[in-house]
Amino acid sequence: MTKKVVVAMSGGVDSSVAAALLQQEGYEVVGMMMRLWSEEGRSAQNRCCTPESMGIARQVAGQLGIPFYSVDAQDVFRNTVVEYFLDGHRAGQTPNPCLACNREIRWEYLLNQALNIGADFMATGHYVRITREANEPVRLFEAEDQTKDQSYVLSVLNPTQLKHALFPLGDLTKKEVTQIAVDLGLPAAESKESQDLCFLAGGDYRDFLRRNSPELERPGPILDGNGEQLGEHQGLVNYTIGQRKGIGVTRDVPLYVIEKRQQDNALIIGERDELGRQVLHAGIANWVSGIAPESKFKADVRIRYSAKKTPADIKIHGDGSFSCNFLEPLRDITAGQAAVIYRDGEVLGSAVIQSSEFVLQADKLEAEVPA
Repeated sequence: MTKKVVVAMSGGVDSSVAAALLQQEGYEVVGMMMRLWSEEGRSAQNRCCTPESMGIARQVAGQLGIPFYSVDAQDVFRNTVVEYFLDGHRAGQTPNPCLACNREIRWEYLLNQALNIGADFMATGHYVRITREANEPVRLFEAEDQTKDQSYVLSVLNPTQLKHALFPLGDLTKKEVTQIAVDLGLPAAESKESQDLCFLAGGDYRDFLRRNSPELERPGPILDGNGEQLGEHQGLVNYTIGQRKGIGVTRDVPLYVIEKRQQDNALIIGERDELGRQVLHAGIANWVSGIAPESKFKADVRIRYSAKKTPADIKIHGDGSFSCNFLEPLRDITAGQAAVIYRDGEVLGSAVIQSSEFVLQADKLEAEVPA
């Protein structure tokens, strides 16, 4: 029996080629594109669903001869992803809304739409790989093309979601995908990619926060590591960990943002060697296969989308959270981003980073969180 697959289309080259490849493999393909939330008066700039991108997706579907549906996801997107972004900043974090979007919108809301029309699978143009073996959970791996790998943002998926997932681009390079689009004459072949958050409509995230959560502009003290006040900041939201320019404090040596301390609305700055953190503490983990590894193990950890994987000693705590002790301090551990755990290219799981510290003290991982 022919299997039905819904392809989450965007009007871009990746999802368009994914649909074409699955059709060539014999699947019954259906295109589906979400209409996401935008601020009033800014919908034409939404990077994920402009009228132009919707038109391209329809044109691709027409060229392939597949059905195409537009799904209104504006309210659920606003209530989950946008609120996740705002709430994270209100808590003094730097959240990654793409994690919430993949968990709550694409692989829950849209997947349910696909299953409701009788689809066996849902596919996207993400660059990741999965393996399926009899009587084993589906496993998630990095893409063949490391420069395009998107496993970081898909580390939020669970076994039920992966059971219905297809990623036809995982073994291809971006160059190969683009060439396939050209060879097939797909109108998406020349589509430009955007790395911006879709709901920002091409603007600066700080401007978005000012419009939607103006209380985040509350001024406060700029302190050094000893608690001495060096100046006044203009709202913690305007600064990022590791930032050097635009702090408003000058000394003979370069100064960097070390910490954003929400409890007293203080911005902590210091010299370069104060940036490194050797230990991070993450929240409740999502284990992709549904099975947690051993309580203590060694693996590689990626602390943000563009970061390199770094070896660490990992301990899983009794409440399901975990801590990572890196062999060397890392500069950019940021609360609100995800810590994603890898082993031999497989994505084991992830959790949102809650805090970090300079060095691991004796038995601190065991003492801080009850086992």
